[in-house]
Amino acid sequence: MDYDVKGNLHRVLDTLPQGVRLVAISKYHPNEYIEAAYAEGQRIFGESHEQELRQKHSTLPQDIEWHFIGHLQTNKVKYIAPYVSMIEAVDSLKLLREIDRQAGRCGRVIKVLLELHIAEEATKYGLTLDDCRELLANGEWREMQHVQICGLMMMASFVDNQEQIRREMQTARNFFDEVKADYFADDNAFCERSWGMSDDYPIALETGSTMVRIGTTIFGPRVY
Repeated sequence: MDYDVKGNLHRVLDTLPQGVRLVAISKYHPNEYIEAAYAEGQRIFGESHEQELRQKHSTLPQDIEWHFIGHLQTNKVKYIAPYVSMIEAVDSLKLLREIDRQAGRCGRVIKVLLELHIAEEATKYGLTLDDCRELLANGEWREMQHVQICGLMMMASFVDNQEQIRREMQTARNFFDEVKADYFADDNAFCERSWGMSDDYPIALETGSTMVRIGTTIFGPRVY
């Protein structure tokens, strides 16, 4: 292995306050890198391609908590429903319904985060704040027995302007507080604020992130 996964992992972990969890983004990285992080105690890994995730799940330790972090097509849900721990990027009611349906077929409850589109970039997926309000006000999610909405996820704009990044993340934090008060005040499971990646996670920590998604800083450039 030509990358110091162990050292990098601990350097990241040493910067995280108590209560903030690390999702090690392992997409496009080989099993040996994941195994190196696993040997140091890391258990949560993030993937964004169903086929790659399926292959890794079948060959790596079974107590790994796999988070699906990318845009998920409804026709792919059935492949990951048997084992995925959390789907972090739910961006439509249609997708939420399919996760509930496939999790039910597996006799499981799958944790999910609602993905917000706050960044000023058209390439990002996610619900606008009004779309998210509408989805929650609709109330259909309350009848779903096999999904558990645990919080919100967003990606800030990929820019050098730290004030813009901070503003977008603070918008997400304020929206979390609104949604928590309106819909999940008595639900302790609704507690996750997933924002912050290798380039901007220090700002994410300032704006209340509970879960940071870090890949390059730990594993190096992606191996395509």
